[in-house]
Amino acid sequence: MPVEDDLFEKLRIELRRGSLVLAVLGALREERYGYTLRVSLEEAGLPIEEGALYPLLRRLETQGLLTSEWREEERRNKRFYRLSPVGLAVLGQLLAEWNAISESILRLTEKDK
Repeated sequence: MPVEDDLFEKLRIELRRGSLVLAVLGALREERYGYTLRVSLEEAGLPIEEGALYPLLRRLETQGLLTSEWREEERRNKRFYRLSPVGLAVLGQLLAEWNAISESILRLTEKDK
């Protein structure tokens, strides 16, 4: 892999990492369990490996942004996640910040008209 491709890949992963937090919080406005969350993220164009998703969910729950509970569904125990009230407030703040950053980047990168 040429150096430029390697550099791009590292920067892409860095950019994606922060975006996934926002995507997960947004997707968990409605309750989901891990597998359905992964599917919804993938369908939206943001695939994530299980090995990355579950540690992220645990971290967000530890930070108080998510709540979870184990329930039996289809004869299996599944852990369901949902935004906490604090998570909902933080999501609103992060979306406002995301929009401001996005607008700034667009202004900086638009070609002269």
